[in-house]
Amino acid sequence: MTSSGPVDVALIGGGIMSATLASLLQQIQPDWKIVIFERLGDVAEESSNPWNNAGTGHAALCELNYMPESKDGSIDPSKAISINEQFQLSRQFWSSLVRRGVLREPSSFINSTPHMTFVRGEKDVTFLRRRYEVLKKQPLFGDIEYSEDSRVIHQWAPLLMKKRLKGEAFAATRTPSGTDVDFGALTHQLFDSVTDAGAQLRLNTEVRGLKKQKDGSWLIRHRELVGRTPGETRARFVFVGAGGWALKLLQKSGIPEIKGYGVFPISGQFLRTDNPAIVAQHKAKVYSQAAVGAPPMSVPHLDTRVVDGEASLLFGPYAGFSPKFLKNGSLLDIVTQVRPTNLLPMLAVAKDNPSLMSYLIGELVASKSKKFQALRTFMPTAKPKDWYLITAGQRAQVMKKDAKKGGVLQFGTEVIAAKDGSIAGLLGASPGASTAVPIMLDVLKTCFPNDFGRWEPQLKTLIPSYGVTLNDKPERAEEILAATAAVLELAR
Repeated sequence: MTSSGPVDVALIGGGIMSATLASLLQQIQPDWKIVIFERLGDVAEESSNPWNNAGTGHAALCELNYMPESKDGSIDPSKAISINEQFQLSRQFWSSLVRRGVLREPSSFINSTPHMTFVRGEKDVTFLRRRYEVLKKQPLFGDIEYSEDSRVIHQWAPLLMKKRLKGEAFAATRTPSGTDVDFGALTHQLFDSVTDAGAQLRLNTEVRGLKKQKDGSWLIRHRELVGRTPGETRARFVFVGAGGWALKLLQKSGIPEIKGYGVFPISGQFLRTDNPAIVAQHKAKVYSQAAVGAPPMSVPHLDTRVVDGEASLLFGPYAGFSPKFLKNGSLLDIVTQVRPTNLLPMLAVAKDNPSLMSYLIGELVASKSKKFQALRTFMPTAKPKDWYLITAGQRAQVMKKDAKKGGVLQFGTEVIAAKDGSIAGLLGASPGASTAVPIMLDVLKTCFPNDFGRWEPQLKTLIPSYGVTLNDKPERAEEILAATAAVLELAR
């Protein structure tokens, strides 16, 4: 089936990124025609699925990798502040959509869950104490608490302290304003809204090719996976939010901006318990230090998750390797990405990251008992009968050219856009979903420079702090954070 005329926007991938971009456009440009392509039978089935991610609501409240110690011993909070600022934009947008009736009851997708960091050993205790001293001076982190007292930490998270060995050095920070986000529920609600407003959602439809037309539009070749019916759609703008497959589709588009990029897929598992007696004793997301050589997304954490109104606990992730770029991808993905322009950067990454390779091999060969022992470092009373393994989503870490090293492995997200702004895509992982709104705002600003000026007033109504920073304006920060928390029914 071929569409008669071009749509304004085509979104490839049914995850939180495409859902966010569609929702922003619905608010600021409601007359545009939007079509969404998803190769699976439902949206939010890959990384946006609640059981494929930790639902952290990344705000750098507890993640130590966003605030590492420098070689000179200093601790710079700038990255943590930046990520927190970004998450505040997402929260403000969601609260505006709740007020407008676009999103349903806030507890259906976001819930108050304190964020904690827990460390052991004198070295890490000293680091956490210094980190706390830096962060408590920052307005966005003003409610952070610190303790080395077992009785206090037991009140915060009993499972961390029960039957812990005496004489062990430990410390924890706690931020009551943390959240747990069900990005699957959020994605479904956003897509429900945009389709109710006229957007077309095409499930079970795989995009097979992208070709630039003489008039500047894109011809999208696709195929229905049920019935194998081929079709073509023309679009004035294309966004590729297809997780790891974004690389493959951007390569097919032929845009020069994608040259030199590759992705390194990392799979994972979590231990999960639904035992009410255990779940009731832990309401927090507790992060610790990553193992040497481990990627940031593999930082161990014991998390409260609330999905469909039911609470569970997750511990992990246990990293692994799969050549697939998506959980429902192809075993050939890692091979078919190779191009003459990205081969050398990928080889350089392999050469310069032996500790990562050793870490992944160690994780792959780890026995069930060894994996469970990692949980017991967090929860000494854990029993195998209460926990079971679930498979997490695939993460595709960015590899790209580097003038000095030849190639680097980048832990983060990156938007790749054509020079003319007619197509863009997102590569990478953490902090990902939590910062979907600022990422998509950047896409709009980059790809629609002639329209963005007239959109800005409406965007600032939806997102009051857009275009400014909050951390250097304490009174304004408190006003906006309190208003957002009130709408989303969150702790403040």
